Amino acid sequence: MLGKCEQFFLELMKVPRIEAKLRVFGFKITFASQAEDLKSCLTTINAATKEVKESAKLRQIMQTILTLGNALNQGTARGSAVGFKLDSLLKLSDTRARNNKMTLMHYLCKVDAHISLISIIPECSFVLELVGEKMPELLDFANDLVHLEAASKIELKTLAEEMQAADKGLKKVVQELVASENDGAISLGFRKVSYM
Repeated sequence: MLGKCEQFFLELMKVPRIEAKLRVFGFKITFASQAEDLKSCLTTINAATKEVKESAKLRQIMQTILTLGNALNQGTARGSAVGFKLDSLLKLSDTRARNNKMTLMHYLCKVDAHISLISIIPECSFVLELVGEKMPELLDFANDLVHLEAASKIELKTLAEEMQAADKGLKKVVQELVASENDGAISLGFRKVSYM
C-alpha cells in the first residue's frame, strides 16, 4: 500500500549503518580522480625538486651570491658563511653599489654581464678568480627548471589536507567493510561492490 518512494526508504531502514555505506559509495566515486590529481601534483613537485637539486647553473648562481655576500661581509662575523637562508636573497635588491644606480640583483641579472666585480665592489677584486668576470651562460638557468613555476602554484598545505582526507576516506571504507562482515546477507551486495 506504500508508494515507491516510501517502499524505498522502508528498505533502506533495514540496512545497518546506511549513512556510512552511502559515504563509502560517494568516496569510491570520487577517489580515482582525487588520486590522479594528487599524483599529478606530487609528480610536479618531485620533478621541480629534482630540477632545483640537480641544476648546476642554479648552484653556481647561489655560490656566486654566497661569495659576494662573504666578500661584502669580510671582517665581520658573517664574512665566512658557508650558506644563507633563502629569504636573505631579498637583500640582493637592497645592496647598492657606490653610485646607487646598480644593486647586486642588477649585477646578477644583467643580460650581457660584462661588468666586472671590480666596477661594482672595488674591494672584491680577489673574487674574480672564484666567480669569473662574465656569467651570461648562467642567466638561462630558468630553462633548466621547467617544472618550478607549476610547482610554485601548488599549495602544499592544501595538498597535505587532500592527502589526509583521502587517507581518512580509505580508513572509513575499511572500517565499514569490517563492520559489514557481521551484517549477513543484507550487506553482501555492498561488500561485493566495495571490493571492486
